[in-house]
Amino acid sequence: MKIHALRLTRGMDLKKSIEQYVIDKNIKSGVVLSAVGCLYQVCLRAAGGKIVKTINGEYEIVSITGTLSMEGCHIHISASDVDLKTIGGHLKDNCLIDTTAEIVLAEFDEYVFSREFDENTGYKELTIKENNR
Repeated sequence: MKIHALRLTRGMDLKKSIEQYVIDKNIKSGVVLSAVGCLYQVCLRAAGGKIVKTINGEYEIVSITGTLSMEGCHIHISASDVDLKTIGGHLKDNCLIDTTAEIVLAEFDEYVFSREFDENTGYKELTIKENNR
């Protein structure tokens, strides 16, 4: 396992930045270990997969988790506002960093993650293969 760390700055897109980092570093399988920071715009898909909401305001990242692959990343996030109310869901593009975000990722040598369309769910779902280097 290899650990990666990166810092994002104001205006950067959280999801796009993580996905670009995965591509740039050729990460074939991994997970998001940690992320702390703040957002001025949050864009999430709600449970059920049909509703996407964009919310502007001051938000702290309080939790993040997800799988990483060259074919796409599946990330969920929770963030709290100035009243300490927490929202969460599937991370979409246009989740924008306010002052900073500190991201820590883990890369696995043993596996290759990919995404294949699943007729039962209607989404590209994670497939896991052992890495036969």
